[in-house]
Amino acid sequence: MSQSHPSRRSFLKKSSVGLAAGMTVPYVFTANAEEKTRPQSKNDRLRIGSIGMRYQGTVIALKAQEHGDIVAIADVDQHVREQARAGFGSTPAIYEDYRKLLDRKDIDVVTIGTPDHWHTRIAIDACRAGKDVYVEKPLTLTIDEGKLLSKVVKETGRVVQVGSWQRSDQRFRLAVEMVRGGRIGKLERVEVILGKNLTGGPFPERPVPGNLNWELWQGQTPAVPYIEERCHYTFRWWYEYSGGQMTDWGAHHLDVAQWGIGSLPVEIEGEAKYPDVPDGFNVAIDFSARYKYANGVEMTVADNGRNGIMFTGTEGRIFVNRGTVDGKPIEELADKPFPRDQFKVYDFDNLDRPERVGKLDAIVNHMGNFFDCIRERRTPISNVACQHRSVSTCHLGNIAMHLGRKLTWDPEKEVFVGDDEANARLSRTQRSPYEITA
Repeated sequence: MSQSHPSRRSFLKKSSVGLAAGMTVPYVFTANAEEKTRPQSKNDRLRIGSIGMRYQGTVIALKAQEHGDIVAIADVDQHVREQARAGFGSTPAIYEDYRKLLDRKDIDVVTIGTPDHWHTRIAIDACRAGKDVYVEKPLTLTIDEGKLLSKVVKETGRVVQVGSWQRSDQRFRLAVEMVRGGRIGKLERVEVILGKNLTGGPFPERPVPGNLNWELWQGQTPAVPYIEERCHYTFRWWYEYSGGQMTDWGAHHLDVAQWGIGSLPVEIEGEAKYPDVPDGFNVAIDFSARYKYANGVEMTVADNGRNGIMFTGTEGRIFVNRGTVDGKPIEELADKPFPRDQFKVYDFDNLDRPERVGKLDAIVNHMGNFFDCIRERRTPISNVACQHRSVSTCHLGNIAMHLGRKLTWDPEKEVFVGDDEANARLSRTQRSPYEITA
């Protein structure tokens, strides 16, 4: 965003036609970072350190290996890090504490595949250590974390790509391009279906496995006895570490929905039922949220129905998910090709920059886009500027659901209007010594 502070009326007008509209720009050159990258030619192999190697962490490390060399691995679980090293030919160094990995001056790039509550802290530390970063979604655990990370990325000039890879999928990109290009008329509403949260519990306390540093795994979150189901994949069903489907699938689908809407929310309300099970999953059993955007578009989010996104306008609608993109406007493409040279896009980092004409660049490799941007010091398609805004929309939904009432949001100041109780939820109490600071 620009450093200037326009009036609220001016800001909301720009929000409806320019801010998230600018989120359609895949590349923006990053200033003052050219000299900070070691490789001097496209033939140089970047050196990569991978942090968090369970499940998706290994997936993204394998994708990164296509563009560089994995020289170090960090994970708080000894079994996980040793198995991961074996998968990379037993050559990477392994660490329990990610900070030792970041201390290595020979590492250019870091991938982060940890549980959600560690994403922001490690990304900030990596940027400060002079590394470019690929971090899994959701980008943050709270809205205030996103503010801090945005500040650090801007100050350090690092290239940061978030793993919201649907931005690089041709189905979602086509749907957004069609919506933004007026093929369904004036956009009126968007319906997003995420899927149900998992339920379960109570779960028994167990001795901490000898291979796991449970203290370090918990990080900023409250210290609690070890329960196996809190850890590894099922962490996402505990509000302490994640946000359930609102931040899990929501980091994908709400990102694409907001990309198509081209604005930011100003009103949010939500409803949810929560389990009353001690030592059990505590995210919502049933949930829904409703958003009103500055440009008048309304968006609903629910957990029941066909997973995907429905854009509805005055002249048609388009549905998209990971398996399909369909609707009459899509069917009409054969006879009415999209005039890509007339599609308007905007700079998402600067509200005052004039619009320019172009199209959504065809990107089929999310990780490849990241490494291209590292070498050429460009802003990647799923950057911190847009992903902070997208995951903030997810967090807004969770906050509204927990409070059970309508909330008014100021997207310029990033605070709730006249609501101390809601603003208290922009951050969470962080346990020492794992606090996140900018």
